[in-house]
Amino acid sequence: MHMSYTVAVAGASGYAGGEMLRLLAGHPELIVGALTAHSTAGSLLGEHHPHLRSLASRRLLDTTVDNLAGHDVVVLALPHGASGDIAAQLPATTVVLDLGADHRLSSAADWLEYYGSPHAGTWPYGLPELIHTATGTKQRDRLAGATRIAVPGCNVTAVTLGLQPGVAAGLLDTTDLVAVLAVGYSGAGKALKPHLLAAEALGSAAPYAVGGSHRHIPEISQNLVTAGAGEVRLSFTPVLVPMSRGILATATARLVPGLDALGDEELHAVWAAAYADEPYVEVLPRGQWPTTSQVLGANTATVQVAFDRRAGRVVTVTAIDNLVKGTAGGALQSLNIALGLPETTGLTTQGVAP
Repeated sequence: MHMSYTVAVAGASGYAGGEMLRLLAGHPELIVGALTAHSTAGSLLGEHHPHLRSLASRRLLDTTVDNLAGHDVVVLALPHGASGDIAAQLPATTVVLDLGADHRLSSAADWLEYYGSPHAGTWPYGLPELIHTATGTKQRDRLAGATRIAVPGCNVTAVTLGLQPGVAAGLLDTTDLVAVLAVGYSGAGKALKPHLLAAEALGSAAPYAVGGSHRHIPEISQNLVTAGAGEVRLSFTPVLVPMSRGILATATARLVPGLDALGDEELHAVWAAAYADEPYVEVLPRGQWPTTSQVLGANTATVQVAFDRRAGRVVTVTAIDNLVKGTAGGALQSLNIALGLPETTGLTTQGVAP
């Protein structure tokens, strides 16, 4: 029997909320319900997302449990620390997707260290492609029928997809990982801060959260342990670059001892096999490298791998659109699975160019 589901979006005026609405507007089985916000409540959505023409005349409500209740699905595109209390008051039968970090980490100690507040609990993790080496399965098996889903961090998605095939195959020394990411400014949100102004950002690349302080580090480590790692030690450095969307993640690792004879062809075969059946992760042909322009507007991650023999390191490069595969697209992909819909419904692999 054909069935449609109503979806409320909290935080609808932000970048993540707006991208979620763009995808929801084109989904054949989902109906956009209440749109809520905090400081922008009372205004029209079109004042914040003029590109969403079909929803531009919708007025934003206050973000309250009463305004969100009564929907089949609630998407929480809220600042970190703001989702837990609202989610706890929504019915257990409501499917809730948290685009923030509140429910991603399994370790309350890690949450306290990196976020400095009480842990709201752990929800099923919304990265369908995450490899569970211990069981020989992937995370999508744990999303079917889920009513609570923690959507990954965008940087986390890129680094995890780049490294996990080698971790799962037992090829990489996970005690010596280095990741450097070029990140578009939409990943920093809409807050009016001096370093996010065009006068400061255009023509400049700026690192942030350097020296092990970035909050995505424990989440990446958690994923790689799921993929089969023992101890994980990761040097993680994101760099804001003057583009509105996209992440290009370069992650490197040493091979475990005794495997130095492996070459690009063997490594490429391992990565390609890991993602052979994945609709949204593509290992590019050898010699072709990911770019953010390839995935702009698409729920696609492009991946490549090579071995730097002089440095003795495996090099992976992964490109995603931080707002699509990194946030709203990954959320919708997980929601499709939870609702029993085809995983690819309402999502495209076609990018936008130029």
